[in-house]
Order: sequence, then structure tokens, then C-alpha cells
Amino acid sequence: MKQIDNEMPSVNALAAPLVEALIRDAGGLSLTVGYSSIGCRIVDAGLECKGSVEAGRRIAEICMADLGRVTIAPPEEHERSLSLVHVETAHPVLSCLGSQYAGWSLKYDSEVKFRALGSGPARSLAVKEPLFAELGYQDRSDQTCMVIETSQIPPEELLKIVANECGVTPDNLTVILTPTGSPAGLTQIVARVVEVALHKAHEIAFELDSIVSACGNAPLPPPTSDDMIAMGRTNDTILFAGHVSMAVDCGDDAARQLANDLPSCNSRDYGKPFAQIFKDYDYNFFDIDPLLFSPARVSITEKTSNRTFIGGSLDYGLLHQSFFG
Repeated sequence: MKQIDNEMPSVNALAAPLVEALIRDAGGLSLTVGYSSIGCRIVDAGLECKGSVEAGRRIAEICMADLGRVTIAPPEEHERSLSLVHVETAHPVLSCLGSQYAGWSLKYDSEVKFRALGSGPARSLAVKEPLFAELGYQDRSDQTCMVIETSQIPPEELLKIVANECGVTPDNLTVILTPTGSPAGLTQIVARVVEVALHKAHEIAFELDSIVSACGNAPLPPPTSDDMIAMGRTNDTILFAGHVSMAVDCGDDAARQLANDLPSCNSRDYGKPFAQIFKDYDYNFFDIDPLLFSPARVSITEKTSNRTFIGGSLDYGLLHQSFFG
């Protein structure tokens, strides 16, 4: 795979104004902002405050380092109408895999164990994941932001570790906390529909440098205070009703193959709500087929020939079973 040029823009510099705007507008977005004892800025997007869909939309754009646009679209006409989260980017690899992907596994064992996934621009400073070596990208910045999907306040010692790994002082680290089932949490997770497609393309060894642009959408699930239910719904909305369109420059044969291979229906585990799949595997996430995590339907347009290849299909029946069954 051709590497990303290190002359590419700083995802941290691009995201910084969005972070400051989120802080400035926190009251209107139903967020709260505080500081840890070591000076790390903590944005609560749903733990002890209501949060909002608009906050989640803006957090998603922070995760994408302002290299993508996220909008909330009116419901489509089908049995039970749901608002759609729409995402588009002209910089799919850098915005989705270089910043947005929740690839930093955060673990800390103390009196209370903390486990979560970190996403956003901070990943590109710490480059803890092998993915960055493949992308050939590492950012440099003296301030950064991380989005953490969690219902807990991270331990101070973990925040110190994150700041150190990023090469910033704790007072230059902003952490945004988004419980999975909160309005902000649901929105920013569903806004990963394009990122999920990019990650699946990487998993099946498609040449990422061939992906020119991408857009996609998926329905916004109903909020819930149950993290397990929320995890199921956020997976299912992409697996059963996520639709991603990509423009590629790879020739018709490769584009046709990508359209065939990318959809979630190709997985051996497709066909049941995610919560049931998780239960069937005794709640061992790593036993689930990794190729399951992909959008339901894809449209791949080859840039030179202008031919479009379609793969997969939307299944609102399974989605409603997950959301309302």
C-alpha cells in the first residue's frame, strides 16, 4: 500500500478549533466541562449531564479532525422512521483511520478497573497501533484531544499515561467522555459508518490509497441507559442499515470485487442482532467474526470508467428487531 505522505495536514491542528468551540458552547449542548487534579480538561457528554445529538454530531467531526462533515438527515420513509446520521469526507483514509477509528485500547487496573477505547486525533501522536506504521503517518502537536466511549471517569494515572504517550502535558490534553447509550454517544458512534467501511477494506487487504472519497449514512438508534443494549443497537444500525458509497481509482475488476466483499452479509455471523451474537459467544468479543463489522450496503464507483457496483442490501426487519423487538 502506498503510504500517506507525512506532509499531510496535522489532524490535531485541524481538530483544535472544533474542540474549543465545543467547550465554548458546552452549556447549549448540555455538556459539562471540568478539570482533573493534574489539569486535564474533561468534557462530560452524558455521564452526569444530558448531552445531546448535536453534541454527538460535533464530537464526530472532532474525531474526524474536521476532514469530514456529519449531518442529521430527516427520516426516510419506511415502517418506523428514524433520523439518519450522514457522513461525507474527501479525505477518507486520514480522517477515518488516521483519526476517527477507535483503535487505542485503554486499560488501567486499580481499585476500579477501567477499560475503554480511545479515538480521535490523540491516536496519531501516540501511534500505539500497528495501523499507523502501515499508513506512514504520525502527527506532531503540543495539544491534543481524545474521545473515549465510557460510562466512567478515567483514573488520573491513566490520564497521565495518555498525556505522556502523546508527548503533551496533562493540561494540554482534552478528553471527551461519551457513554454508549447517551444521545451524544449514539450519534458519534453511528457517525463511524464510513470508518467501519474503511476498516473493513483494510481488513480484506484492499489498496486504501485507491479510495478517493466516501460518504454514508445509518439510522440513529433510540437512546438507552443500558450499555449492553446500546452496544447492540449501534452495531446493528450499521450492520443492517448502514449504506456507504465510495469513489475509487482501481479499475473495474477491483471495484466490483470490493462491492462484493465489503457488505456485512458476507460474514458467517450475519443474520441476528448483535446482542444475541455476543451472548451466543459467551460475551467473548474476539470470537465474533471480525469481517462482520461492515455496512449493510455499499456502492462503489470507479473513477475512470464511472461504473458503479452495488453490494449487499438494507434489512430494516432485522434492525427493528434490534431496536424495538
